[in-house]
Amino acid sequence: MSPRQITVLGECVADAFTEPAASAPNELALRVLPGGGPANTAVALARLGTPARFLARLSDDVFGRLFRARLEASGVDLAYAVAATEPSTLAVAELDATGQAAFSFHAQNTADWQWTPAELARVDLSETTCVHTGSLALVREPGGAVVEEFLAAAAERATISVDPNVRPLLVRPEVYRARLTHWCALADILRLSEDDLELLLPGTAPEEACDIWHTEGVRLVVITLGAGGALASLDGERLRVPAVATRVVDTVGAGDSFTAGLLHHLGTGGLLGGRLTGLGLDEVAEACRFGAGVAALTCSVAGPNPPWLNELTQHTATGGA
Repeated sequence: MSPRQITVLGECVADAFTEPAASAPNELALRVLPGGGPANTAVALARLGTPARFLARLSDDVFGRLFRARLEASGVDLAYAVAATEPSTLAVAELDATGQAAFSFHAQNTADWQWTPAELARVDLSETTCVHTGSLALVREPGGAVVEEFLAAAAERATISVDPNVRPLLVRPEVYRARLTHWCALADILRLSEDDLELLLPGTAPEEACDIWHTEGVRLVVITLGAGGALASLDGERLRVPAVATRVVDTVGAGDSFTAGLLHHLGTGGLLGGRLTGLGLDEVAEACRFGAGVAALTCSVAGPNPPWLNELTQHTATGGA
């Protein structure tokens, strides 16, 4: 079955990676790649073959033009993207020895957080089977409350997927905690990382956290555990899926790619579009394994650069060689 459209809402971020300058020892060069969790997810979905629409506020500055070019080249539908007058968001990333990135954000009054009700009211969701959002767009004001209202309306016709993607240097974790119960009441799918879990529910075991979030309304919770794979919980029934072995260049965008793989696989199986009533644990396992494969290929290259479907197919056919 061909997947139906998935609509993603959220930010684009210019990921600037620090590198030693070749010209002088006391200089630092920045290599800028287009990123942002929701944008990465939209790109990954489109490259996998899912019709992906991205609701974004795109500046016309140098970074905004970079974002638009990447999204369009990947086949993402930008029909409802807003031409924003505010500047783009910038994040400076520093990689550690394992490829993990630490970000510092330059995001004051940037385009991504300025959503108005009128901008989202015009969006047609009649062909959309799932709406995915999360990250900073849900917690940065003034747009965060507007996005929540949009999700509540969208839930009448589409599956709702949320990735909190906690960024503690920009928004305090308690802000996320204060909103999480409301998101769980809106969402059918909650995908988050083990780092997110520790920030949201410090000291809580993944299984216990899943039960808390099920009680608050989410049917499917998936916690990605890095090299430890992923834990999935469907209404309290749980399974673990191992990570796919790969040579890690960096982990930027891995979680976003996992989410895209998960949603793509569920959509291809005709399992999106409602409250996941037809979903079983076997389908969850298959979708998580697919997502793990997409994430592994993203980790094997620099920056948030998810694979195209033919690259994933070729990688699988050769046994990951």
